[in-house]
Amino acid sequence: MNKQDIQNIKQLLSSAKKVVIVPHKNPDGDAMGSSLGLCHYLTKLNHDVQIIAPNDYPDFLKWLPGDSDVMIYESNTEKSESLINEADIIFTLDFNALHRTGNMEAVLASSEAIKIMIDHHQQPDDYATYMYSDVSMCSTCQMVYHFLEMLDAATQINSDIATCLYTGIMTDTGSFRFRSTSSTTHRVIADLIDKGADNAQIHNNIYDTNSYARLQLLGCALNNLKIVPELRTAYISLSQKELNKFDFKKGHTEGFVNYGLSLEGIVFAVIFIEHQQEGIIKISLRSKGDFNVNEFARAHFNGGGHTNASGGRSELSLSKTIEKFIAILPSHKKDLKA
Repeated sequence: MNKQDIQNIKQLLSSAKKVVIVPHKNPDGDAMGSSLGLCHYLTKLNHDVQIIAPNDYPDFLKWLPGDSDVMIYESNTEKSESLINEADIIFTLDFNALHRTGNMEAVLASSEAIKIMIDHHQQPDDYATYMYSDVSMCSTCQMVYHFLEMLDAATQINSDIATCLYTGIMTDTGSFRFRSTSSTTHRVIADLIDKGADNAQIHNNIYDTNSYARLQLLGCALNNLKIVPELRTAYISLSQKELNKFDFKKGHTEGFVNYGLSLEGIVFAVIFIEHQQEGIIKISLRSKGDFNVNEFARAHFNGGGHTNASGGRSELSLSKTIEKFIAILPSHKKDLKA
């Protein structure tokens, strides 16, 4: 995003506008944190702001300041589409291709609103009027922080904004342990704490409140853990039957894939989760070092994301998807063993 873009956006935001903020489908901490953080700032400028999420998201994110005002497209489609069609500006956060919004894709594509993308994923589509894309960033929440800096609005960050942005940075960096966490990230985090983010309470809200059912599901997932030691790979599968048995709710499997990656000698970990309602197998991929799961997901499972953290999907059965995965692995032997 160049200086002229910033000047144009400043001018655009200098008078009250109808603004819609959209995160990706199945929004995570970074998507909701960035959306809510930006929403709080724009509301302070007296814009008419509405966050519209494509579908629901985990309960462990619903304590975030402003969450009660988020509209869910799936359950309020007519009103959501009306707001999108009336919007002057649409911010799209934490995704860079409109298909990532699921059923919202068509209405967003046809909207005549000025679109502003803020995102850190690879290979963005060219749909936005203004595009702030930086794959070196650890999170979209950090990018929103820098976006506010560009707008000379960092002094406007209050405790609500700080809390939302801290949450997204924390979750997308695995509590600041991923390689994308830079020294600048830590300086941003320090400033957010100074501005009111309660780091201990945020961590507790996200990670330290478990249900008995979720821990049982984790036990099931770990019992299903398999390793392919010669290819330094681990994978977990969860069938719909297993999810139902342990009263699965959205967000319950968050972080499960990292247990495979924590094994000594493993550089590639995957979890396959059956979603019968959508007719797909949801796939999360994680890696250590230089093994590129973004390229792997794009090549084989209609997905993508980051070098060390990506997602994908399969329309095969759970067993056939795993068979496909096992068959593909040897062709990546050189990279996995590097």
